[in-house]
Amino acid sequence: WSGRIQWQPTTGEFGPGGGWGDFEMHEQLATQLGLSATYSREDRQSQPGVDDVNNSQIRLSDGTRIFLPGAFATDGGIERATYQMVSADAALKYQGFELATGYYSRWVDTFKTQGEVPVDDLYDYGFELQTSYMFMPRTLQGYIASSKIFGEYGNPWDTAVGVNWFPMQNRLLRLNGELLYTNDSAVGNSSAPHLVGGDGAALNTNVEMKF
Repeated sequence: WSGRIQWQPTTGEFGPGGGWGDFEMHEQLATQLGLSATYSREDRQSQPGVDDVNNSQIRLSDGTRIFLPGAFATDGGIERATYQMVSADAALKYQGFELATGYYSRWVDTFKTQGEVPVDDLYDYGFELQTSYMFMPRTLQGYIASSKIFGEYGNPWDTAVGVNWFPMQNRLLRLNGELLYTNDSAVGNSSAPHLVGGDGAALNTNVEMKF
């Protein structure tokens, strides 16, 4: 199960879908606060494929999938585990400027194991921070974003600088260019411009259409 509580105290809205960036150029300060929680009992069979676009596999902070045999450098492995996460976020928008941040804590425990597994539970936490500005109203947006994980198996982080161009002056079509730097990336698949454990910079461009 999962749930979310959300409050928009100043204007009662945060743009269509509460999306990133102040594309709408708010004339009054728009604010949003949120609190989310998730609980799930997981096993190896419930995990998605490695290259699924919406990849939500449970991993150690170094990117290792916890249900892989030998994930803990022993002959044992985890067959089932309980996943719990809570997160809090806050954001504001005003005249094309946006600032948003989020924090999470994650627990993975109550293991059903086979063979030797040297840990009884896992805990990590992390944050993200993003700011953006519409340099040309409804047309050109620049942004900077960063995130970091503090975990028992590493402390990966990343930073991105990018530009969004909306040629039709609406959210239906977006052209994006982004320079991303990762340090010990904790995620990665064939649909992402980075690999698990990857270090270094990647230049990524894409076109998005919404229907």
